[in-house]
Amino acid sequence: MLWAYEIKLPSGMREQDAIEAPTIEVARQKLEARGEVLDLKKKPLEINIPGLGGSPTTKDVVIFARQFSTMIDAGLPLVQCLDILGSQADNKAFGKVIKEIKKDVESGKTLAEAMGEFPKVFDKLFTSLVHAGETGGVLDVIMQRLAVYKEKADELKKKIKSAMMYPMITIVIAFVCITVLMTMVLPMFGKMFDDFGGTLPALTQNVIALSDWFVANILTVFGSIIAVAIVYILIRRNKTGHRITDMIYIKVPVLGELIRKSAVATFCRTMSTMLQSGVSIMDGLEICATAAGNDMVEEALMKTREQIAQGKPMVEPLIDSGVFPSMVCSMIAVGEQAGALDIMLEKIADFYDGEVDSAVEGLTSMIEPFMMAFLGGTIGTIVIAMYLPIFDIINQV
Repeated sequence: MLWAYEIKLPSGMREQDAIEAPTIEVARQKLEARGEVLDLKKKPLEINIPGLGGSPTTKDVVIFARQFSTMIDAGLPLVQCLDILGSQADNKAFGKVIKEIKKDVESGKTLAEAMGEFPKVFDKLFTSLVHAGETGGVLDVIMQRLAVYKEKADELKKKIKSAMMYPMITIVIAFVCITVLMTMVLPMFGKMFDDFGGTLPALTQNVIALSDWFVANILTVFGSIIAVAIVYILIRRNKTGHRITDMIYIKVPVLGELIRKSAVATFCRTMSTMLQSGVSIMDGLEICATAAGNDMVEEALMKTREQIAQGKPMVEPLIDSGVFPSMVCSMIAVGEQAGALDIMLEKIADFYDGEVDSAVEGLTSMIEPFMMAFLGGTIGTIVIAMYLPIFDIINQV
């Protein structure tokens, strides 16, 4: 059984959390050994609703980073900052994570090490920058940079998701409309035409035959769709399959350009943030490769890292990879020569954020006419096929 408590520690600080014990007396004994018990009661049942106390989100992390930066800048001790942020977090799950981090820091771990215990909340990029901030004594500045980076990275992800979701939703709606017509509307017309007798036009016969086949094999159709989806998921989970599909995606017209521009924007933004924070270029490339999201981009960055370790400039392996546009490589070369690589990468990231917007609009504008033509043509053909016999009957009368 869980008991919610508030105690006053010997240091004078207050701690709020929950403790597991069979009875309230046992819980009180455990807590009194740590400090003065101010409040102790049975913890109410918590129901996690998505967006209201569920898994920590990017927004939670961004707010945490901004508030943490402000508190550190104001001169508050690290543990006190974590205690306040953990108690005031709107997302209860995220609040628990912060409290666990506070306990680890109190036990002697660095903040970066404590955050590293929660990789689903704080990724390697986050913990690497926090480590750099702790080492350099600029944790407040690093947290502010992380907040800005997370916001822009999340915004970019949303753009990509919206571009991918639009055709998917359109296809699903089209499939539902056609399924309703095939299974409910056309069989009614077919029965009516059978009652009238006579010979039906060829188009009507073909459409009704297709409807009959669809109704008779509807389980096979849906089963095939599910099977294809399962096979795709299994292929993506396989290392070789994942690489092959990523290679196909990046070469598909329009969609490939969107993936490429998104990868460039993500790499430049991430690398710029890390270089400005004092992370070495070798560590930065390794983290960027891990967070690339596409195997082809990851391979290109890892090869770049290997070439830099051999003493070559960063731009040469990027050009050889064929993944990064020549303009990006030229700007990186200028940044390297001028000793302002971090600033140049930030400018490239800002430019390609706009390019991603244009690519999303281009993909949407290309798909929309095709989908409208498909839906209009399919439904129009069905409507014409159903009305042709009715026109024949009217003409005979």
